[in-house]
Amino acid sequence: MSSSTATTAAARAHARAQEGATAASRPFVPPGTWPHPRTGSAADVPPDRLVWAEALGAGAATSAVLARGTRVQLTDVDGGACAHVVLLRADAPWERLNVADTVKVLWQAYLGAGHVLLSDQGRALATVVEDTSGHHDVLCGASAGRLFTTAAAKHGLGERDVPPSATFFQGVRVADDGSLSAPVNAGPGRSVALRLELPAIVLLANSPHPLADPATATTGTLHVLAWPGGATRPGDPQWTSSPEARRAYENTRTDCLARGTA
Repeated sequence: MSSSTATTAAARAHARAQEGATAASRPFVPPGTWPHPRTGSAADVPPDRLVWAEALGAGAATSAVLARGTRVQLTDVDGGACAHVVLLRADAPWERLNVADTVKVLWQAYLGAGHVLLSDQGRALATVVEDTSGHHDVLCGASAGRLFTTAAAKHGLGERDVPPSATFFQGVRVADDGSLSAPVNAGPGRSVALRLELPAIVLLANSPHPLADPATATTGTLHVLAWPGGATRPGDPQWTSSPEARRAYENTRTDCLARGTA
């Protein structure tokens, strides 16, 4: 045992001395104390309304349980972040993000503002409400399996509970011959915001894209901010953006009405 922690009193002093230490990945920051600039919609949110504030470094993962209607903003601070996101329904975690259906049912291979993330039950899990990046990926899954498994374990979930992820800030395109391009990043300071249409367990990992060159790939800092809001409603532009989106929102609203959570 280290001499600095050989006794209970010494161990306590050592632990308390770590307060304020800097690291590439910082855990949740209490509301009102977020030390970084806020961009996009988050810039107009009073600090004390934040329910999640975190700086995620390279190779780090995190998670949160968030209410229906919550806005989650991800910001690529220096142009090198690669945010892999998995969503599971908080009150029924067997319902989860289905990227295959998100692509084929909604006819949307390339995510952007207004697009819907579908669950495996045909419901809208989340909506992309803002996007200043334009470079995302729902075709390749993630290279963050171990990170996701660690984050999922905090919610009593295991490896089999983690589906393929949606990836933000590192976009790929499909060529005419079916090949995939190397991931492209739009540059520093770009952000994307999701509106949660169901209460969700959000699993988030910041690690290289599966198609990135392992010899040169680096991952930059990711900022995560979330605050309360409202879910998409009939009459909102996204609700009627396509017949498929409308059915997904209707499926979500019908289920929430039945559960008394609409």
